[in-house]
Amino acid sequence: MAMVSSRILFFLSAILMLIVHAMGQLAYSQSYNCSNSYGNYTSNSIYETNLNQLLSSLYSNTTIDFGFYKSSYGQNSDQVYGIGLCRGDVTPDDCRECLKNSSSLLTQLCPNQKEAIVRCVHCMLRYSNSSIFGIMETNPGYHILNLENVSANYVAQFNDDLNILLNNLTNEAAAGGSLRKYAAGSAIATDFMRLYALVQCTPDLSEQDCNNCLLAAIAYVPQCCAGKVGGSVLLPSCNIRFQVYSFFNSTAAPPSTNATTSPPSTNTTTSKVNGSNTSQTVIIIVVASVAFVVLTISICICVYLRVRRPREKEEKVDDEFRSVESLQFDFSTIRVATNDFSEANKLGQGGFGVVYKGMLYNGEEIAAKRLSTNSGQGDLEFTNEVLLVAKLQHRNLVRLLGFCMERNERLLIYEFVPNTSLDHFLFDPINHVHLNWENRYKIIGGIARGLLYLHEDSRLRIIHRDLKASNILLDEEMNPKISDFGMAKLFLLDQTQANTSRIVGTYGYMAPEYAMHGQFSVKSDVFSFGVLVLEIVSGQRNNCFRNGENVEDLLSYAWKNWREGTASHIIDPTLRHNPITEIMRCIHIGLLCIQESVTDRPTMAMIVLMLNSYSITPPVPSQPAFFMHKNIESDISKSDHSKGSYVQLSANEDTITELDPR
Repeated sequence: MAMVSSRILFFLSAILMLIVHAMGQLAYSQSYNCSNSYGNYTSNSIYETNLNQLLSSLYSNTTIDFGFYKSSYGQNSDQVYGIGLCRGDVTPDDCRECLKNSSSLLTQLCPNQKEAIVRCVHCMLRYSNSSIFGIMETNPGYHILNLENVSANYVAQFNDDLNILLNNLTNEAAAGGSLRKYAAGSAIATDFMRLYALVQCTPDLSEQDCNNCLLAAIAYVPQCCAGKVGGSVLLPSCNIRFQVYSFFNSTAAPPSTNATTSPPSTNTTTSKVNGSNTSQTVIIIVVASVAFVVLTISICICVYLRVRRPREKEEKVDDEFRSVESLQFDFSTIRVATNDFSEANKLGQGGFGVVYKGMLYNGEEIAAKRLSTNSGQGDLEFTNEVLLVAKLQHRNLVRLLGFCMERNERLLIYEFVPNTSLDHFLFDPINHVHLNWENRYKIIGGIARGLLYLHEDSRLRIIHRDLKASNILLDEEMNPKISDFGMAKLFLLDQTQANTSRIVGTYGYMAPEYAMHGQFSVKSDVFSFGVLVLEIVSGQRNNCFRNGENVEDLLSYAWKNWREGTASHIIDPTLRHNPITEIMRCIHIGLLCIQESVTDRPTMAMIVLMLNSYSITPPVPSQPAFFMHKNIESDISKSDHSKGSYVQLSANEDTITELDPR
């Protein structure tokens, strides 16, 4: 009997060892990826020897105190590059232990792969047969979410508080030194909750690349973790995490360093690294195993099945970002929807592609923009761009439904807007009679609100750079929707202006500082808005205002008549019987927007206020920029050609070409 009992106890001990080992493996791995991009290596090869040497050096190196180590081993085609990164609040000993276990785990999960990455709670380990040092990469990406929801009444405020906290931490981490780019902190959120978050980059990135990587990670949060009280986004070059409980060690002091390094931020609240759940789970399993053999075996089976999944009960990991998959259409679906891109379904054509009307199998009408093959973007840039534009949700912006990217084909799928673009009404001798003043005033106000959202109310500040009549679409109720973000530029929330040598847009709507010097800001869009307002009031294009038999520049003509007190000459004759005060106020606002001085132009917030409140007296406009003359196009082209820059004119239907979240 004693022998039988001994055997049972031995059997139970063996099972418990397996359980503990499996739970240990589970505790370390959150996600992993085995890339097939560079093929496999053969067992017992030189590459495998170099890989083993590299992995051991990543956790045994004595300079790991800063939580970051990179190295390469071998030569030529057998050379292996590796990066180890530990979370900024992890002690050196815990860091080495995490990297050691990750090394063992990665070779088991990705046998014979020449490139792989594993992300654990406390560290990230990555290797490749091509250099990965100092290169910002956002693919492959994973996210983890807490299944608990934010109270429905507080979701919007929670998201705003989260964005503010993550953006503040991003600025702090990106400004870190060459050995540490990490920041953690907390803030009071809505519903009396405290929100905790951390952000981190591999320190070999530049400040700008770190900032761009973290912004890309933050951009995924609404897609992966909308309405959730916690979540993580894990990218090869950076990661972010947030929760409504403290999960990082806020008292962890950085190692002694010099001025070139940046210590991690501290929080006023002390907490332990989140690991208690795993320990409690192991203890429960041990007790249950000793008492019940059958239950122990069942737990073994469960652990075996769960080892392929993430460890935390309240979180789950997707193989890839579901946000990308949810936006992606099959090329065959769009081909069927547009009747094989038939000429009869063609809505328009611009410099970067053709737009076709289509209908999906569920009856939803779409507008599919088929990009030219020479658009010049990589797959990753195109995907990141689509994800950013898809997050712009406003009633006065055209909604992006998704995209298609197969082989050489790239398509953007938008909501279908039935009344085409503003220029088809405004400048058409027959259709323009349908634009009464009520509709025109509604269009002006809607465009202003859409720009205000882009400049100040969206999560990121966006400069459109190609605002014009053909990029304003009208729905069935003649509500305006700003479209075509192909020229758009992404700004940080505290960024005010930027420069470029690649001037893109449409002459006649360009602000002078942009057309001549490549300087653009929110005030560049304000200038374009002013030109558009004068076009809407006059019913004529900015470069060919007809005054009897003469053809004049609209901006010059409007300014001259304003000074002479004859501004009513600008107004479309079909509007002469409408309230003159409201029309004259719009002319006044338009002239304020096209002033030559950037600082004199109003912001979109002030413009919306002036349009909606007659208690605000607009200031007296100063002289506009007189640069829209007949020879300006050739002059600018010559000027920019001499500087070696690139000037690109915009057709009526441009598409996404240069949106810079990267």
